[in-house]
Amino acid sequence: MTDRRILSAINKPGRYLGHEFNSIQKNWEDAKAKFAFIFPDLYEIGMSHQGLQILYHLLNKKDEFLAERCYTPDTDVEKLMREKGVPLTSLESGQPLKNFDVLGFTLPYELCYTNILTVLDLADVPFYSKDRDDSSPILLAGGACSLNPEPVADFFDAVLLGDGEEALFEIAALIAENKKTSSTKKEILEQLAEIQGVYIPAHFQVEYNTSSPEHSISSITHKSGSVKQVSRRIVASLDDIEHLKTPLVPNAKIVHDRLGIEVARGCTRGCRFCQAGITYRPVRERTTENVMELAKESIENSGFDELALLSLSTGDYSCLEQVLTPLMDEFADKYVSVAMPSMRVGTLTPSIMEQVKRVRKTGFTLAPEAGSERLRRVINKGITEEDLLNTCTEAFELGWRIIKCYFMIGLPTETEEDIDGIVDLVRKMLATRGGGAGKGKKQINVSVGTFVPKPHTPFQWEKQLTIEESTAYFRRLSDKLPSKGANLRYHNPRVSYLEGVFSRGDRRCASLIENAWQHGARLDGWTEHFSIDVWQLAAQNCNLSLDNYLRARDLDEILPWDHLQTGVDIQFLKDELTKGKAEGYTPDCRYHDCQKCGVCDFDTILPIVHNRKHDLPAPEQKTRTKAIADNEGHFKYLVHYSRVGNICYLGHLEILQVVFRALQRADIETNYSQGFNPSPKISFGPALPVGTESYGEYFIMDLKAPLKELDVAKQRLNGTLA
Repeated sequence: MTDRRILSAINKPGRYLGHEFNSIQKNWEDAKAKFAFIFPDLYEIGMSHQGLQILYHLLNKKDEFLAERCYTPDTDVEKLMREKGVPLTSLESGQPLKNFDVLGFTLPYELCYTNILTVLDLADVPFYSKDRDDSSPILLAGGACSLNPEPVADFFDAVLLGDGEEALFEIAALIAENKKTSSTKKEILEQLAEIQGVYIPAHFQVEYNTSSPEHSISSITHKSGSVKQVSRRIVASLDDIEHLKTPLVPNAKIVHDRLGIEVARGCTRGCRFCQAGITYRPVRERTTENVMELAKESIENSGFDELALLSLSTGDYSCLEQVLTPLMDEFADKYVSVAMPSMRVGTLTPSIMEQVKRVRKTGFTLAPEAGSERLRRVINKGITEEDLLNTCTEAFELGWRIIKCYFMIGLPTETEEDIDGIVDLVRKMLATRGGGAGKGKKQINVSVGTFVPKPHTPFQWEKQLTIEESTAYFRRLSDKLPSKGANLRYHNPRVSYLEGVFSRGDRRCASLIENAWQHGARLDGWTEHFSIDVWQLAAQNCNLSLDNYLRARDLDEILPWDHLQTGVDIQFLKDELTKGKAEGYTPDCRYHDCQKCGVCDFDTILPIVHNRKHDLPAPEQKTRTKAIADNEGHFKYLVHYSRVGNICYLGHLEILQVVFRALQRADIETNYSQGFNPSPKISFGPALPVGTESYGEYFIMDLKAPLKELDVAKQRLNGTLA
């Protein structure tokens, strides 16, 4: 967005500037297929999403294809765009979205659905597939919610189920070829349906039991009568990493402002509530060599000061101990910290914790999910109270003072005793010994959410708590948790209620979404915007019962997603449901026998685990853990720069971050402050008001050693700021 009439009048204009480091702008006329990848939420959420970045760089690797980005504007920008008649455009070239061949929407979570309509309306693209003619872009969806896209299925022409790395090229090539022949939309969709993993909603007809109180589904049939199901696409290996080495570097502050490295995809721990544990199978790990190569080149090409090892459960990455020490040895001197946001109790060893705190002690999070041993057996969590308390003790001993714990309420078979088990467990965690290097007050941040039954899981047939039931349980926890040392935070039960509606929703939800949007529903994932009253009014207008979507289902009931397959056998899910209620355990097939879920063919699709025995020796750790020494040199340089053009719309703190990362990319080593969160020793001039241009800005940098060639350093710095 380049319209200064809007940038000068909005909150956080840095969201809309584009031109981030490593973003790509190609010649519009040269591209044979043009894609706009759209994340239906604010910039700070969308820029934190790994999947969109992967597809963006992957498609742009090909000379004949073009990929640009767009995020949902905030409500202030939406209002101004309507007032001024400005269409929604891409960040890279400023092209109106309706000029692209394909609008590719990520479906990351259920509460972003109204944002899809905001984007389409601002782009002047009709909502429903049936209302768009051949001049409109093809609307393609993918992402975490694509395995039940039925609530938004009527909006989309096609949905990609599963991994997109390979299918995306096939889709783009098909679009490019059909542009040569001026094919109709109907003809293109017929051809897209032939690509494995591509689902065309318009090709399926859904009928309902109008005579039953629940109005359940009576049939889902393909209009040709020849196709019954569509199976998700699975990438066999993660070996291709070239497109991951130049990550997008945001100008504005985002939620996860760091380099993310996916060390593994898929999880077979078998938690029975977990949708991702089914829809991302099998486990496919990257080699330690690939992880190290990605980390070195991506940090060099981005300037991030933190990297996160990403997986559904990073602690289960079989080579974690073998890769963590070399990573820390490589980056400790550069003050780049390593975070592992999805660790599991039992995988957090003292040696791993020692490594993590070498630069910065990143957050420490545990996910017991349930308070009692019994309920953890029901959900197949596979951890004991002893495991939890031992991990807690080790964390306190190593200096952590705050531990965050995730729990759920409303899990199948739960009783009030299980709720009280959360309180008992927190009390025991606070009572663990905590001497050593980290003396001081201990705190347990207790984060609790309502269980939402997810499609394709063993618990997909279970009921969900009502708003009133969730609220009562949260009140019980609030009353019983210790007043000192425990800090309770819970997810808004009204938000969880709506998430539950869309999680197991069907095509009738499309009219609900449209009606709620027309009555002002926007950015429902943000507390300040969410209103359950709007949704309840919309449900009345559409003659829908929202409570009906939270009910338990019969095992033989036709579910809205029955025609969309993850590869996991339905009988496996039913057996897991039965086993869960009997408190039976299903072991992880990474290190035990195959559990016969049905995903692997053991020809092209099979688990890739590089260290099945977990017995590879860990490299020896360096004794020096911090780069700063008492006798370090201090050489100060005054740097002048201009702040003109749209860059002036970045705030002062955002400018600081841009400079820090530019110096890192230019290989100019500064001294760092000491303490919990080291930062570069750079002094900036007075902060300018946002939107103010200046030719006379400056900062003073404190370097470890004198610059050998000033002109060379200047060129490097200018090059990385271009």
